[in-house]
Amino acid sequence: MVARRKIEVFTAGCPLCLETVNLVKDLACPSCEVIVYDLVKQCETKECIDKVKRYGINSVPTVVVDGKIAQCCLRPKPDKKALLAAGIGRPL
Repeated sequence: MVARRKIEVFTAGCPLCLETVNLVKDLACPSCEVIVYDLVKQCETKECIDKVKRYGINSVPTVVVDGKIAQCCLRPKPDKKALLAAGIGRPL
């Protein structure tokens, strides 16, 4: 049996996500298994939602390779302190 690299792409079905999906598919080799999860549509078994929690995904698109978020996709979710520092909540 041939070993396969498992690549999971988590999206929200948006144009920016589609760019990432297409890029991953273009780069994938014959030994790559590419699975795309549209979190808006979710998946029948809700497996994709469980994976989001297990991997710690905070934003989309996110690419996971062999169970680990790709370095380029590691980013924290927005937090209150950073949003306030950006000026949200202050009148002009």
